[in-house]
Amino acid sequence: MSETSPSTSKAPLILAILIVTVGIGRLLTALAIGPGINWVWSLGLAVVGLLAFVLGGRLDKWNVIIGPFFLVASFLSMLRQTGTLSQEIEVPILLIVFGVLLLVAQSSAIPLPRWYTPPKTPGS
Repeated sequence: MSETSPSTSKAPLILAILIVTVGIGRLLTALAIGPGINWVWSLGLAVVGLLAFVLGGRLDKWNVIIGPFFLVASFLSMLRQTGTLSQEIEVPILLIVFGVLLLVAQSSAIPLPRWYTPPKTPGS
């Protein structure tokens, strides 16, 4: 088991991104930009999607699902909060997007995540 050294830890990066996101969300709310939108929530969803790519370091079967899903969820959340989209439409769209992303991840051109260890087969 290898330990992550402080110089390679991504925790400070994640913390900084989350603090900036909360700050931007509060500023957008204070400036009444997009009234009625919970910016901290919507931007938080987007940041989770972006962090999937940033922390993954490369495109793989994990972040090809997580990244786009949370980015779409952020966008749909803003549409719902502004009254442009109902929850009855948002949820099925999210299910469809998730299913399509699962199908895309099945491509042999997209590698497995580095952290994934395939199960050992008996006799090997």
